[in-house]
Amino acid sequence: MKRPNIVYILADDMGYGDMGCNNPGSKIPTPNLDRLAGQGMRFTDAHAPSSVCTPSRYSILTGRYCWRTGLKAGVLWPWDPPLIEPGRLTVAGLLRRNGYRTACIGKWHLGWTWATRNGEPANQGVEPGVYDVARRQELGKNIDFTKPMRGGPVDCGFETYFGEDVPNFPPYAWFEQDRLRDQPTEEKPARLFGLPGAMAPGWKLDAVMPELTRRAVRAIEDSGNDPFFLYFALTAPHTPIVPTVEFQGRSGAGPYGDYVCEVDGCVGEVMAALERRGIADRTLLVFTSDNGPENTAYQRIREYGHASMAQLRGLKRDTWEGGHRVPFIARWPGVTPSGGTCDRLASLADLMATSAALLGTALPDGAGEDSVSLLPLLQGKDEPVRSFTVHHSCSGRFAIRQRDWVLIDAPSGDDNGEPAWFKEERGYTSHDCPGELFCLREDMAERKNLFREQPGIVAALSALLTQVKRGGLPV
Repeated sequence: MKRPNIVYILADDMGYGDMGCNNPGSKIPTPNLDRLAGQGMRFTDAHAPSSVCTPSRYSILTGRYCWRTGLKAGVLWPWDPPLIEPGRLTVAGLLRRNGYRTACIGKWHLGWTWATRNGEPANQGVEPGVYDVARRQELGKNIDFTKPMRGGPVDCGFETYFGEDVPNFPPYAWFEQDRLRDQPTEEKPARLFGLPGAMAPGWKLDAVMPELTRRAVRAIEDSGNDPFFLYFALTAPHTPIVPTVEFQGRSGAGPYGDYVCEVDGCVGEVMAALERRGIADRTLLVFTSDNGPENTAYQRIREYGHASMAQLRGLKRDTWEGGHRVPFIARWPGVTPSGGTCDRLASLADLMATSAALLGTALPDGAGEDSVSLLPLLQGKDEPVRSFTVHHSCSGRFAIRQRDWVLIDAPSGDDNGEPAWFKEERGYTSHDCPGELFCLREDMAERKNLFREQPGIVAALSALLTQVKRGGLPV
């Protein structure tokens, strides 16, 4: 099998129901994504390892559940150190050592080692993952932005990096390789969305996505003859919601819907670049999202009749399906069946083992321990490759999925505060059980809690989850 180029496009906070090909009731036109699905394979049971972004990104690049690290809940905040441990093999590192060119463009959000003026740790006095805006604003004054940052993409297997850390975090500036391209000598004005902090002069929130798209297209055009891996991590449709003029008014779901249209336009530009280079037929192109939609999705249902989670329950942060079941399309001409649909269980953590399978190599011990190869599914084989997967919420709650069953190891899968009107509209009722058990084959919307009715399944899944946490059972 000839090794393909790999382009992995990761949207930020895009819901399962935002793509038209996933949700006939979507109010957002996504012609490029729909075309990509028609040319490739649409996965309907693919899951982010977490319902928030930092942990999912860690798992995508390492093939390892993030809760095995020191970050047991939440995400990294400004000035937190790198989450990917020194020496840990990443997808980029694996591919690079096997002859691939590797590039990362876009959002990182996996931490950096920042230089400071006084030599103390950049997040001195605050634990990684702890949300303390005032303290972190003060810490930002101690950062020496003229010095390189370590622990980022170029220290994690990528030859090149261009992007920004998080669109609503300081410093508001372009990152290139291991340093800032322009010095953030100004303070972000309060009128601009985002946490307070340093900003490069002239920074514009709505200029981020167009520049990242231009860079991704250029990376494809300049990729040369060696196989390449492009990890293209979008900043949209995550807040700030800033669609450019070209996309404003395109959807029937307000500014968020227009921003999803911009994501779709970005995918179209990547597809066109691959065609112009004449390499589309030897490129594995993947599109997915790091977690479910933000909790503003509830208001969009009322205002526009658009459900970003489609028929699923839950949003970003939640343990319910809508928090982590994500859009996923893979196109590899001549390998993935055109217009195919795969209903088999898959995880975004599976990129690592899939890459190893593409290379025909085994992962070394201690690498990608929670990853399995999706290659048989990409080849159109209708066979299970993953017997179970673990879900993890923003607050650190666990769930485990095996075949048709999902067990939420908490009294509720709710991290956001599900609105009463939504519960009534969709027929959700309260219960007093210590956990939740759903049969997704019969109850995709997770309405009927079978925790008390199926004690045997609860016990079996609880035992399996305990084994996985201890690392005593292979995926």
